[in-house]
Amino acid sequence: MRTPFPRQVWRRRQEELALELLRELTRLADEIRYANLLQHHRIIAAQVDHALADPTLASAMSTLDGVSAGKRRQVIFANREYSAILLGHRVGVYDWSALIGHLRVLCRNQVFKDYWQMTGQHRRSLPAETLEARVGKAVDVIMEELAEDPDEWWVVGPETPSAGG
Repeated sequence: MRTPFPRQVWRRRQEELALELLRELTRLADEIRYANLLQHHRIIAAQVDHALADPTLASAMSTLDGVSAGKRRQVIFANREYSAILLGHRVGVYDWSALIGHLRVLCRNQVFKDYWQMTGQHRRSLPAETLEARVGKAVDVIMEELAEDPDEWWVVGPETPSAGG
C-alpha cells in the first residue's frame, strides 16, 4: 500500500503543472498572434502587388493627393518595405536595436524620405502607446539626425537601451 503524498507536495505539484500549462498556452497564443500578423501582411502585400501593377488600383489604395502615378507607386512600395521591417520586429525576427539598424539604412533612401514626409499626418494620428507611434518617433529622430549629418548614418537615431520596444 502506497503512502499518499502530503497535501503540500500535492498542492505544489498542481501549481507547477498549472504554471507549465499557462506558459504553454501563452506560447501558443503568441504563435497564433504571429501567424495572424503574417497572414495579414500577406493579404496587404497581395493588394500592394495589384496596386503596383495597375495605377488605377494604386490611386484607390493611396490617400496622397497631387502625386504622379509613378511617385504614388514608389510611395506605396516604400510603405511596404517599412511595413516588412516593422513586421520583422513584431514577430521577433530582430530586436529593437536591429530594427533601428534596418531603419537607418532605409532612411537613407530618397523615396522613403519622400514617403515619410508625405505621411507625417497619418503617423501623428496614431495612439502614442502603439508600436507604430514609437517606431515613427524613432524614425523622425533618425531623419532629423541624417539631415544634420548624413555621413554618420550608422549612428543616428534614438539610444538603443532607452528606446524600448
